Amino acid sequence: MFVGAVFFPLLGACISGFLGRWIGDRAAMWSSVGCMVLAAICGVLAFWQVALGGQPQTIEIVTWMQVGELGFAWSLRYDTLAAVMVGMVTVISTLIHLYSIGYMSHDATPARFFAYLSLFTFMMLMLVTADNLVQLFFGWEGVGLASYLLIGYWYEKDSANAAAMKAFIVNRVGDVFFMLGMALTFYTFGSLEFDAIFAAAESRADVIFMGMPALELIGVLLFLGACGKSAQLGLHTWLPDAMEGPTPVSALIHAATMVTAGVFLICRMSPVMEFAPFALGLVTVVGAATALFAATIGCVQNDIKRIIAYSTCSQLGYMFFAAGLGLYQVAMFHLFTHAFFKALLFLGAGSVIHAMSDEQDIRRMGGLWKKIPVTYAVMWVGSLALAGIPIFAGYYSKDAILEGAIAAGTGLGVFAFACGALAAFLTAFYSWRLLILTFHGAPRADAKTMAHVHESPWVMLVPLLLLSVGAITTGFLFKPYFIGDLQEAFWNAAIFNLPAKAMMDALHHAPDWVPTVAKAVAFSGIALAILLYGFMPHIPKRAAEAVPGLYRFLLNKWYFDELYDRIFVRPLRRLSIGLWKVADARVIDGLPNGAASLTAVASRGFVWLQTGRVASYAFTMIIGLVVFVTLFLLGR
Repeated sequence: MFVGAVFFPLLGACISGFLGRWIGDRAAMWSSVGCMVLAAICGVLAFWQVALGGQPQTIEIVTWMQVGELGFAWSLRYDTLAAVMVGMVTVISTLIHLYSIGYMSHDATPARFFAYLSLFTFMMLMLVTADNLVQLFFGWEGVGLASYLLIGYWYEKDSANAAAMKAFIVNRVGDVFFMLGMALTFYTFGSLEFDAIFAAAESRADVIFMGMPALELIGVLLFLGACGKSAQLGLHTWLPDAMEGPTPVSALIHAATMVTAGVFLICRMSPVMEFAPFALGLVTVVGAATALFAATIGCVQNDIKRIIAYSTCSQLGYMFFAAGLGLYQVAMFHLFTHAFFKALLFLGAGSVIHAMSDEQDIRRMGGLWKKIPVTYAVMWVGSLALAGIPIFAGYYSKDAILEGAIAAGTGLGVFAFACGALAAFLTAFYSWRLLILTFHGAPRADAKTMAHVHESPWVMLVPLLLLSVGAITTGFLFKPYFIGDLQEAFWNAAIFNLPAKAMMDALHHAPDWVPTVAKAVAFSGIALAILLYGFMPHIPKRAAEAVPGLYRFLLNKWYFDELYDRIFVRPLRRLSIGLWKVADARVIDGLPNGAASLTAVASRGFVWLQTGRVASYAFTMIIGLVVFVTLFLLGR
């Protein structure tokens, strides 16, 4: 069961990737789905036994490496933290695989797509079940590779290739910090095994490295690594461009896998992070700023997938600042609920795109709700959960984050709450802006496109309906376990909190006005969007014309891409060209090539001596002998 949850996706990837051309595309697709169904069954059973049954265990597969003091096994660590991730990843990925059968049915190479998709799932499962930092890093790099393959899946498009390269390179920046963090961890603890690190964390709290507390530096380095994978402010620029991949890829990356890896890493390393208050403060500030920053951009974007992508960036900010305040359980709760409603929103957007003949601009939509009513209904469910409306999943997890921020009783908590509350208002606003412009009003697409609008096939609608159930129920069903009265037995020490940051105490001391404010900002954002885009559509246009600078600033994503192009890309390109034309062509190639050319010229100068005539050689020998005898006599 525990092994199957991880390795069934790898089996599906191998079948699709290596046997796809022999068994056919349809068989390859259903083989991948079948393997994912088996993985999901194993993942749910593992969650039941480990998280709900309180039976954590570690399964050693093989000794991976033993070099001097550095040694570690390839093991599957199943505690509650891992079991939550395995159950969520396998279930969400299975539904996305099933949805992809309909969405990718007309693609030229669906077997290749399913091989990449299943490989991506396997790598994420390897990451979350790792028993040491090296194995975790293997999965970490694996999801990076798989995301490169999936984002650039349509490699005929230059934009897809550029987006894949951008995601790969930006993540490598974060990975450098991750590797430095691993090296410092080994220097500090003498091991990369989690059990050894966690057991010694408190005793290493006073270790100094280069004048700084070693645990603080480890925490900062690992967080900077997490910023790359989880697209936090500064290393977020790859996330919206990742929309160049097929929509199921966007759903998998943004809901259950790659972008959640950074949050998981911080929560996994909670026994170390708790003794690194500066690192936790940095996590809080960056997370809160990211939540607000991404929400402002989402308000003016016009690509349906990019709006949802910036929503992901914003929600990840919530998870990080919750973890930074020591509320790891709440961060994981929001990660868990977010996976269901974010997958629902992306796959719902894919259904819209499918119906609109690949149109993604919401300005060219409108009037769709009668033509695709099921998609319309599930998009409402996903948006209600994202906005944090009561009963829906996001309400329980997002409100808990805001309550915990105030209950923390610190300046950082107040800052995080202010950013989070404003981001919640903007989230509700842009979610209903998307709904109204996409489904309501007069159709803005051409008549030919509107004539072909149709509801998606059942193989796409079934995953949407199942995800809708998750977006409604996961909040109130799992709240008692994640952050309620049952949380201590549920987590079973898989997450470490110092006594001063006890979860129950923090949430119980939140003022009564906090949930009221959380509801008020959500409903206010919805009301403003309905008013502006439902009844006064001329006002947003006039507002954009009145403050064109602000509108362009947000539309161009705070000009981060342009700033990085000016600071990093152009200077590096000039440096690279200089190294190519001077260092490489003139020096590295020039010196050996110059010596070779000199030898060739000298050789050509002596070619006239080689006539092939014996008489010429004899004459030359006689002349040489005469010269030699003459010099000998003169020397005497």
